[in-house]
This record gives sequence, structure tokens and C-alpha cells, in this order.
Amino acid sequence: MGSPPMIDGGFARWLASRAGQALTALRAEMGFADAGALRSAGDKVSHDLIRTELAKWRPADAVLSEEDEGSRLAWTAEVTDEALPRLTADRVWIVDPLDGTREYAEEGRADWAVHVALWSRNASTPHGLVAGAVALPAQHRVLGTDHPPAYPPMTVEAATGGGARVIRLAASRSRPPVFLTDLAEDVSAHLVPMGSAGAKIAAVVTGEVDAYIHAGGQYEWDSAAPVAVATATGLHASRIDGSALKYNGADPRLPDLLVCRKDLASRLLAALQRHSG
Repeated sequence: MGSPPMIDGGFARWLASRAGQALTALRAEMGFADAGALRSAGDKVSHDLIRTELAKWRPADAVLSEEDEGSRLAWTAEVTDEALPRLTADRVWIVDPLDGTREYAEEGRADWAVHVALWSRNASTPHGLVAGAVALPAQHRVLGTDHPPAYPPMTVEAATGGGARVIRLAASRSRPPVFLTDLAEDVSAHLVPMGSAGAKIAAVVTGEVDAYIHAGGQYEWDSAAPVAVATATGLHASRIDGSALKYNGADPRLPDLLVCRKDLASRLLAALQRHSG
């Protein structure tokens, strides 16, 4: 593919695309007979490719990858800055080489992704993300901050008895928050089960759904790239209490988030106050 674009947003798109192509080729080569082997191989192939290209083209930057040894370590007195160089770095690439490993190893599923995001200490936004791309290889598309998608149109759903438009709410197919069913009933929402976090946030970006709510455990790499694209598109993204999402923290856990159309944010945040406590 030659040299990548040197502008960070274009580079993120190029890198996510390359990893996605490698994962697609591996899927075709290995098949689906041994799901565990395919998941492990996919994680490794994508991680190794991303790490190699970052070392070549962005050698001065730090990296936080899900597949790095010790990636889940939080800073403590026992964990020094030397062990977590990203904490003192000015630029950190936050990557999930294969988001949705379960879906990746299931034949016919397209709701898995590759996440590549860049955090900068000098960013003007609270979340600190200055570039990002989400590759959806099985859907043959890449969403990136270099060319953000247009703000999504409202989905069209049948009205409820009271006349309110039905909100389409992306939900985890395996680990939905326990309160989500009650919240959905409260706000007249229809739950749409999907796989990876990247696929769910991408669906909000493209207008296939109106919102995505998660609570109950994620890490920074699960949401950094899709949040970068979502906010570049003009969507709302926050913690479920309304506070700002922040990345490259001393603790990489970022357990909850809301990504939605801006016109729905206050309504969904109010409902979250009622149901997530």
C-alpha cells in the first residue's frame, strides 16, 4: 500500500484499513471450524501489524493497545511511570486491534471492528482525542476523523400510542446493562442488539440507530476511536452521568458511556439518572 498519509487522521484511517484487510484475509484462510484459534490468531495478527507500523511511522509516540502485556494496569505506587510511559507522553495511540472477537469468529457476522485513535496532551477537547478511525472490514467501510461522516438523519420508526417517535437504541447482544430494558420502556426505545462497541457507535454515526448506552465495564480502547469519530461528526458523547469522557488516564478502565444524537442527550441522561443508580 506504499507510504501512509502523514496527517494523523489519514494515518489512523490507513492503519485501521490495513489491519482490517489482514483480519479479513485471515478469516478467509482459517475458516470458522475452530473459533478459539481464529479469535487468538486475529488478535495477534492485527496487534502485530498495528504495533509494527506505529513503530515505523510514529516511533516517538506511546501506545496503549488492548493486546499489550499489562495494558490493564492502573498507576499505583507499585506501578511506576517507567512501566506506563504513556502517562508522561504527549501523544498516545489508543488501539483495539480486534473489537468484537466473538463476532469475528462467527461466520456471517459483520459487527466487529478495528479501532485506532490518537490522544494528545495539547488537545482542545475534554476527551483529548485528536484523530481516530474505525474500520468495519466485513461491512467494507472505514469511518474516520479525517473525513467525518455527515450528521446522521433521524431514523424512522412507528410512533407509540402517544405519538412519540420510537428511539432505536443499540444494545450489547451479550452483556446489556441490567437497567436497559426499563430505560427503553421509559423513553419509548426499541433495543437493537449488536456486537462490538465500535459497530454500535458506528451505527449511531451512520444513523442506523439513534443512541448507544453502555454500563458495566469497558476500557479506553473499546471507545476511543469510535468516540473520536462520533464527536467529529457532531454527536453527543459522555459518561452516563453526563460528565466528560477522558482518555489516557492512570486507570485505563472507562466503564460506561452514552453516544447519541444531540437532540436526545438531555432526555437520555435524565432517564439514566432514574434507572442507572
